[in-house]
Amino acid sequence: MAEQWSGFSYIVTNLARFIRPDEITFSGVNSTMPMLACLLAKRAYDWDFVYINVAGGVNPRPSHIPLSSSDPVLAEHTASIFSNEDFYDLCTRGRMDLTFLGAAQIDGAGCANNSCIGDWHEPKVRLPGGGGGAVMLPTAKRACTWRTEHSRRTFVPTLDFMTSWGGFHGVVTPIAVFIKRDGRLALQSWHPESSLSEVRERTGFEFDASGAGPTEPPTEQEARALRELDADGQFERDAAVALR
Repeated sequence: MAEQWSGFSYIVTNLARFIRPDEITFSGVNSTMPMLACLLAKRAYDWDFVYINVAGGVNPRPSHIPLSSSDPVLAEHTASIFSNEDFYDLCTRGRMDLTFLGAAQIDGAGCANNSCIGDWHEPKVRLPGGGGGAVMLPTAKRACTWRTEHSRRTFVPTLDFMTSWGGFHGVVTPIAVFIKRDGRLALQSWHPESSLSEVRERTGFEFDASGAGPTEPPTEQEARALRELDADGQFERDAAVALR
């Protein structure tokens, strides 16, 4: 019997599917799901890649899976220690293949707002700002993001503020996977319990859905790796991801 998706497993596993063999991949601050995706890929796939994290680890072998993606345990048994400057240097030299970055708002071109909701001078909400993402999104070869809810307040036709340009290569939500195609985000697949019409209804920008269909279920290896990483279900409970 095929494994079924939860909203949590859907996001983590489909983030992992963006990772490619022999590439350099980075996960940053407040990035628990990308951290899990990178660790899942190390366990589930029969090829290797270089995993760098914001704790400074390079291909670490952590003694346990931390709740924080910045925990020093992610530098245990590391091949070397990377500083923040090294991450940015890799990106600007064209050596960073894939980076996972967060976003509060995303437009149809995949650009990100992490600065404010509402007018810049009188915002409804002041957000943390670009940080490293303002450097890494335009300069990494590919960047992916994730949202634990899918709504028109996140997927907007026009950003309230453009913090980072360049555009995400991939976006994963509880109900959909988007990829960059011809300069725009296009739908790659949707959660089998969702539908194309639901994704359109909950997305504030127009997108191409040609060739899209229900997402392939998790493989036995992917499902087993995620169970091992979240043996007591704490990560899934903390994420509280709902399909609707």
